[in-house]
Amino acid sequence: MAQRPSFLCIIPFLLVICLAAYHTLHHHVAHPLQSLSHNSKNPLLFQQIFLNSSNNATLSSFLRFLTRRPHVAGTPAAQNTAHYVLSQLQASGLKTHVSDYKALLSYPAHASLSVHYSNGTSKELPLLEAGETGPVVAPYHAYSPSGTVAARAVFVNYGSGEDYRALGALGVNVSGCVAVARRGGVSRGGVVRRAEEEGAVAVLLYAGDGGKGIERGTVMEGVGDPQTPGWAAVDGGERLAAEDGGVGRRFPKIPSMPISTENARVILRSLGGPRLPKEWMDVDDHALREYMAGVGVGPTLVNFTYKEEKKIATIQNVFAIIRGLEEPDRYVLLGNHRDAWTYGAVDPNSGTAALLDIARRYGILLSLGWKPRRTIVLCSWDAEEFGMIGSTEWVEQNLENLGSKGVAYLNVDCAVQGPGFFARATPQLDTILVEVTKKIKDPDKEGRTVYQSWVADGGINIGRLSEVDSDFAAFVQHAGVPSIDLYYGKDYPVYHTAFDSYDWMKKYGDPLFRRHMAVTEIWGLLALRLVDDAVLPFNYLSYGAQLQEHMKALSILLDSSISLHPMNTAIQELIAASSEVNEEAKRLREGENVLDSLELRRRTFNDRLMLAERGFLEREGLEGRQWFKHLVYGPPIDYESKLRVFPGLADAMSNAVKRAQSEGQSEIQHEIWRVARAIQRAAIALRGELT
Repeated sequence: MAQRPSFLCIIPFLLVICLAAYHTLHHHVAHPLQSLSHNSKNPLLFQQIFLNSSNNATLSSFLRFLTRRPHVAGTPAAQNTAHYVLSQLQASGLKTHVSDYKALLSYPAHASLSVHYSNGTSKELPLLEAGETGPVVAPYHAYSPSGTVAARAVFVNYGSGEDYRALGALGVNVSGCVAVARRGGVSRGGVVRRAEEEGAVAVLLYAGDGGKGIERGTVMEGVGDPQTPGWAAVDGGERLAAEDGGVGRRFPKIPSMPISTENARVILRSLGGPRLPKEWMDVDDHALREYMAGVGVGPTLVNFTYKEEKKIATIQNVFAIIRGLEEPDRYVLLGNHRDAWTYGAVDPNSGTAALLDIARRYGILLSLGWKPRRTIVLCSWDAEEFGMIGSTEWVEQNLENLGSKGVAYLNVDCAVQGPGFFARATPQLDTILVEVTKKIKDPDKEGRTVYQSWVADGGINIGRLSEVDSDFAAFVQHAGVPSIDLYYGKDYPVYHTAFDSYDWMKKYGDPLFRRHMAVTEIWGLLALRLVDDAVLPFNYLSYGAQLQEHMKALSILLDSSISLHPMNTAIQELIAASSEVNEEAKRLREGENVLDSLELRRRTFNDRLMLAERGFLEREGLEGRQWFKHLVYGPPIDYESKLRVFPGLADAMSNAVKRAQSEGQSEIQHEIWRVARAIQRAAIALRGELT
């Protein structure tokens, strides 16, 4: 258990903070603790206390406990981790509860892999990670179907459509073969589905970075429990049959398996056929280094057996709630998932440790009289690794309340992977995100803020939330809640392997836990601003500017017969409404603490800011994918689409190549109108008046 100093021990420390903060704010302080109580509504004071309550030893202690054992969702070890998180939230003095769901999860029952050479010899390939003997789940792909395959192997590079076209140009037909692919650019499930479309009978997937680990992961399509699409997987609730057509479409039809780089090298170096295309050579891929053979097909034969066990398992979401004083029915949510494929030091427990430290710091603020304006909900999700199941089931169960009361969702998954700060967000939160990074010390550069390093490292580049790779997906793409996703480091070599451990974090990821501290401070300070600012710090001018950039990118992909005029007109309406709203926000902020009658005006104004994001939702959802409702941010159905925003439009563009020209153009134009209407809805919501 993490040891925290007693309240009596930290009183002198807090007195110093309070005095400094009050001098900064030009307040006279005669009796600091009395002043703290008197000024319990002073947000800047409590923000300063929050920032000065850092403790990297505490973060290290949290992470060490969380990573003592592997804790795959649905197992007893996962329940133990949930109990630990619950106990730490309670130790911080917060009110807690647990929400259980019953989800269809997938586990490995048996697997084997061998290669058979043309000279009659064979070799059994090991499926465990080299040097790792701990109690980790065997490497596997969740929701891969059972199967036994004996077929010739062929190398398909990254497994993209472009790669298969290159193979076709070489005269290579993968039908009836085992496709061997390396990770990169295409999602795990996308690789398997494309191989299935090309006629392959199985897929072997390797990381290609030369590491000892083997990357586990899910190959299920979409998010949430597959047997309860669109509603919560509560105990005793409705469940579709596992063999139902809708459920089955979410699973691949051919088996797949992750393998080590060494096993990939054994297979690839024994292949014949055409020579490897020059553009496929990659000196960083250890399996391809000095690879002089062909891409296949064969002559090596791969004998591959995998047996899956699907079962209904209990998953647990753990929550802590700090009730707001003035607006208890307005919610700011901070979320991180807790389940891991193995020990999960990076993914996800660097984020879990940060969440627990935020709870600890908020507990200190509460003990000193802090009363947040709005309600904070700290969320520890389960079964994210299987397809964002825990968060999705909870969002589906609470959809109506989130739709009318959810202010923002702040997500941290892999809090620390390495150096460099990265963020993704819905654009109205860009400004507040930048403002907060100006207040946080850079963990790697002395004398700099995170903001200064962000600018120096190539400029402010905030990504968007169209992917389905973490728990923000349900909040943005289904419920339309403004969201942010934060992390340090772009990637790391032990992803989803047994080597994602506390020792790796201590040696390589963040030896002094300073990056953990930085993420914790950015995350927690963002939440404090969103719960305590009388006027929500949203800036929809950023949204308008981003939509203009998205439209420019779209125009490059369309021919002149398609008109973007409806979209352009709608964006101009949103920009005009945003300018008016920013002026109104300025007036309301200047009137703070002057007239109590402003409170109702502020609340209705904040509701307009909060609900405008819902305008981008389409009630009917995307064509053929009704769960995805956001018309600006969401995944395209074609994972190779060049358009990474406007998912319905991206789908129409992909479908157009399969239809008559006039029919395809008509569908694209219709989707442009749908997006335009969504943008107009957001503009109308911002203005808050009936047309």
